[in-house]
Amino acid sequence: MDRRTGGLSGNAGIRQTIYLYFTVSALAAITLIGVSLYGRLSGQFSASLQEETRVLMGQVNLSVDTWLRTIMKLSDSLYYGVIKNADVTTERVNEEITLLYDSNRDSIANIALFSKEGKLLQAVPAARLKTDYDVRMEEWFEHALERTDNLHFTTPHVQSVFDSGDNQYRWVISMSRAVEITNGTSTEQGVLLIDMSYTSLRRLLENIMLVNDGYLYMISSTGELIYHPQMQLIGTGLADEDLEAAMQYYDGSYHENYQGERREISVKTVGYTGWKLIGVMPERGIALNNLKTNLFMVFLIAFFLFILVIINALISARITTPIQNLKKSVNAIEAGALDTEVYVGGSYEIQHLGRSIGNMAKQIQKLMKDIVEEHESKRKSEFDTLQSQINPHFLYNTLDIIVWMIENEQKEEAVRVVTALARFFRISLSRGRSIISVRDELEHVRNYLMIQQKRFKNKFTYEIEAEPEVLDLASLKLMLQPLVENAIYHGIEFMDGDGEIRIRAFLRNDGLVLSVEDNGLGMTEEQVANLFSGASHVSSKRGSGIGVKNVQERIRLYFGREYGLTIDSEPDEGTRIEIHLPATPYESVLEKEQHDQ
Repeated sequence: MDRRTGGLSGNAGIRQTIYLYFTVSALAAITLIGVSLYGRLSGQFSASLQEETRVLMGQVNLSVDTWLRTIMKLSDSLYYGVIKNADVTTERVNEEITLLYDSNRDSIANIALFSKEGKLLQAVPAARLKTDYDVRMEEWFEHALERTDNLHFTTPHVQSVFDSGDNQYRWVISMSRAVEITNGTSTEQGVLLIDMSYTSLRRLLENIMLVNDGYLYMISSTGELIYHPQMQLIGTGLADEDLEAAMQYYDGSYHENYQGERREISVKTVGYTGWKLIGVMPERGIALNNLKTNLFMVFLIAFFLFILVIINALISARITTPIQNLKKSVNAIEAGALDTEVYVGGSYEIQHLGRSIGNMAKQIQKLMKDIVEEHESKRKSEFDTLQSQINPHFLYNTLDIIVWMIENEQKEEAVRVVTALARFFRISLSRGRSIISVRDELEHVRNYLMIQQKRFKNKFTYEIEAEPEVLDLASLKLMLQPLVENAIYHGIEFMDGDGEIRIRAFLRNDGLVLSVEDNGLGMTEEQVANLFSGASHVSSKRGSGIGVKNVQERIRLYFGREYGLTIDSEPDEGTRIEIHLPATPYESVLEKEQHDQ
């Protein structure tokens, strides 16, 4: 056979063999189906029930996990958004906790904040501890202080911390965590308690019905019962459940005999807590009518299978050989040999497919090379940028300023500088993101300018203006700070008189523009050109060293070559640098990143 043309001469024996093979196989399959049909259908039906149970339990698991994550997010909001950076004794903190409680009151019974000595600092809704009650004896309180990095969940219990005054028993699940409490200028450890309404969890589970009169229950990692349809009967000893065996199960399906009944057990672990969802399904026979229907469907499928086997036998000879040869080429490409010569033969479609695969392999080679080059460029640019932000001289000088202020009893100014420094580095990190909002970028440079103004003893003034509609647009992280740094060290530091720096953010022709303008020494056209080539126009080695060229390359890498910097400067007049970016909403960038992940 000609490898390039794919002629089929000499293949009559193969065609007859394939025809005979398919025919005998189909007849044998029909015969064997009649003998083993009952067992096969029973297994299929059991597998179908198991799969249906697994799917249902997966949905319930997702619901419970979502419920727990809502509480965990509420905990993070309370800690990081309200408690961590505020004086917890203020009315404002109580109002913010109340607001979060009102937003989640369907699933939350109480929110309380305790000091490490067990003193109640805040409670929403307003409540008081029971008389002579010491929360330090509670396991959730001890566990929170012993393992400060974890969230701790209890099993359902009657709320016994607060005096509700209505003589009602309220069942709750308590979540506790260690927190840092700010009291004036000092911090100490405390415990945040969130009592989740047990009713909200029960509503997620009580209407779940498994097939074959099955049911669902939940236990903790230590085997304690969290939910059961007959929970009250089990609590009073009128019903029983095999909790000890369930505690030993891992995720999956099991068979067990319990109290003389054989049943199918499905286990699913709930995320962070280690709780287990246990699905119990009694094993029962298949109804006779369903069996007859399934038998008829199987025989009908077998008949059509027989017809299809005959048809397939007629056409298999024309496609088998070219496809096998093409498969060999594809296997070689799959193994990594992208330069393999791809087989082109057989019918027109197979020839076209072979040519397409060959072109695809070449395109993959080219794309892989481009991706490697782009990745290396991006990695180096981002690494250099992040590394340059950790400027030891800037950090040491700032710490010297703080020490000097404290020694001279300028505590309020020292607090302002420390706060600005913390916010500066927080935005510099930005959880590893390269894209942040214009609002955060302006806040970052504002903190940097405030620190530098203290350092240079008010040698310069600065002004930051932004149109409201640009604050929530997307910006590349750490663009303005290198430009402002250059303005200070190379434009203002050595000039006579007071320096001025003006930063603006606005829209122009449906695009985002951020400008940095100073009244410093200015530059010649040659010096401006050197900025884009990476050559420094000043011999001083002060500053981060990140350079205008680095900012330009990072902008073009993320947004395209039509965006970047323009510089307008005159010696002894000053410098104006404009950053041109697309006007992209920051929320759409976040959604895209989450979708990609």
